[in-house]
Amino acid sequence: MKTRLNRGLGTLFAFFVLAGCATRPGGNDSSANDTLQSTKNVHLSSFGPQSFGSAPASSPSAPASSLADAQPLSEDGVDVSDFHQIGRASWYGRFFHGHRTANGERYDMHALTAAHRTLPLGSYVRVTNPANSRSVIVRINDRGPYARGRVIDLSMAAAALLDMRHTGTARVKIEGLTQQEARAALNETLASNSDSGK
Repeated sequence: MKTRLNRGLGTLFAFFVLAGCATRPGGNDSSANDTLQSTKNVHLSSFGPQSFGSAPASSPSAPASSLADAQPLSEDGVDVSDFHQIGRASWYGRFFHGHRTANGERYDMHALTAAHRTLPLGSYVRVTNPANSRSVIVRINDRGPYARGRVIDLSMAAAALLDMRHTGTARVKIEGLTQQEARAALNETLASNSDSGK
């Protein structure tokens, strides 16, 4: 009888330990009902990528506070123009959308941002996919990637512009920019987007 009781209590204890491991820290009941999706199966919304900041106010997937998270380009911003790196990039999407990044913003998968292990938060880099010569300018607002052999983790929007969403990873070239170079690239991107919209 005593052995059966000990075995039953042990089983109950193991159940609660495993149940505790299965729950994300800080998770709530609504997030427990969300279906986990692989970032490889995520599709871009009809809103497309947004330059250096947040999704438009009409985006149903953008948290209301994301509009205030965009950081303006300034003259006294971080200059990483001497930074160059070649390596494998990956990307992250819907599962992390709305979560806090290393600089305190909420991650917006539609914004042109990235995670890097060492670059200063708030710095801008040009990421180029040599396989197709596509490039995108992203703002570093998070830390990572933590997977071995990866040098940068791009937002879903940036990965789409580099045409690497379906492959998941790609070999890329990273070039640091000054705030002025980033501003010029932003203006060029906005001009080309307005021309293509006509």
